[in-house]
Amino acid sequence: MQVGIVGKPSVGKSTFFRAATLAEAEIASYPFTTIKPNTGVGFVKVSCVDQEFKTQCNPRTGYCLHHFRFVPVQMIDVAGLVPGAHEGKGMGNQFLDDLRQADALIHVIDVSGSTNEKGELVPAGSYDPVNDVRFLEVELDMWYLGILKKGWEKFARTVTQEKTKIEIALAKQLSGLHVTEDIVLETITTLDLNKDKPSAWTDDDLRQIATLLRQKTKPMIIACNKIDVPGAAAHLDRLKKQFPTYPFIGCSAESELALREAAKAGLIDYVAGEKTFTILHPEKLNDRQKNALAFIQKNILDAHSTTGVQQVLDFAVFSLLGYMAIFPGGANKLEDKDGNVLPDCFLLPPQSTALDFAFKLHTDLGKNFIRAIDVKTKKTVGKEYPLKHRDVMEIVAGR
Repeated sequence: MQVGIVGKPSVGKSTFFRAATLAEAEIASYPFTTIKPNTGVGFVKVSCVDQEFKTQCNPRTGYCLHHFRFVPVQMIDVAGLVPGAHEGKGMGNQFLDDLRQADALIHVIDVSGSTNEKGELVPAGSYDPVNDVRFLEVELDMWYLGILKKGWEKFARTVTQEKTKIEIALAKQLSGLHVTEDIVLETITTLDLNKDKPSAWTDDDLRQIATLLRQKTKPMIIACNKIDVPGAAAHLDRLKKQFPTYPFIGCSAESELALREAAKAGLIDYVAGEKTFTILHPEKLNDRQKNALAFIQKNILDAHSTTGVQQVLDFAVFSLLGYMAIFPGGANKLEDKDGNVLPDCFLLPPQSTALDFAFKLHTDLGKNFIRAIDVKTKKTVGKEYPLKHRDVMEIVAGR
C-alpha cells in the first residue's frame, strides 16, 4: 500500500511529507522544488491493544508512544502539478506517472489562498482554493483518459471481433493504475454502457469512464494547509459545502514538523495527532523557540485541537482505503521468542479473513492453516472469519 501526496507547487506538500515521515525532503517556496519524487515511511496511529492486556508492547517496526501504536506506511511526494500537467506542462506527465502505484491520494492545498495556480506566492486571500480542487480533478481525469484512449479504436475493434470480455481487456490495459475487472464492470454498469460493443462508446462515455475509474482507484482526501492564516477557516467551510463528496481536514504542516523535530530532539513530549505537548527541558529552549511553541499551542492546537497532519494520513488509510490494523499474538503468550511483547502490527485491506492474515504472516501458515484464535475472547474461529480493526489473532497451522 502506498499513499501519494499531490498538489500544485509551494503549497506545503514537501513540508507535509517531511512532517509525516521526518525524511529529508528539500523545502523552499518556489515552484518545482521537488523534481524527483520523494519516497519515505509515514506512520498511521492506532490505539495499541497492549492496554487491554495491561502490558507494554515492544514494536519491531514502527513505535509505540503512550499506548499509541504507530504503524509504517509507504508514502510518495511527487513534484507540484500545474494546470495542463496531463499535456506535459511543468513535466506533468512524468509526475503523474509517479502516482501510478499510489492507492490513495492526499491533495495538499493552500487553504489561505496565498499561492496562485502556478505555485507563486500572492497576498493571502487573493486566490480562491476552490480552483485547486477543480484543477487537480481535471488533470487526474485527463491523465486516465489519455491512457484509456491510447489506441482505443483498434482496442475496441479487437475486443468486439474476438468477443473478449471488455472488463478483462480493460483491466489488463489499466492494471498499472490498480484497475480490476470488478471495478471496470461496476463502472460500465453504472454508466449503462453496452459492454459487448465498446466501439460504440462515445468520447463523452470514455471521459465518464475515466472519471469513475479515477475516483475508485485513487480515492482522495484534501489536506487544507496553512489553516492558521487569517481567513483560511472561512475558506475551509466554503470548500466543505461546495465539494460535499470530499473529506477536508484543516492542517498546519509547518507546526507539525516543528513539534516532531522538537520531540525528536528530546525537548518536548508530543504524540502526533494530540492536542497538547509538554516541554521537558525549558532551559534548553531559547526565547524564539519558546515563542514558536506557544504560538503553535494557542493558534493551532487550542484553536483546531490538532495540527491535522496525523489525522489526514489516518483518514487516508483507515477511512478511504478501509484498512485494518491486526496484531499477531498467542492466546497464552503475547511475547515472541525474544521476549518482545506484541512486536508486530500489520495493515490488511477490508474484507480480510483469518486465512488472509495467515498468508500475510507466512505462506506456509496459510497453506497449512488449521484454525485461528481470537486472543481477546479466546474463541476459536475458522479461515473465513472476518477480521476487525485491532484484532489480535493467533494462527494455528500444521507442518
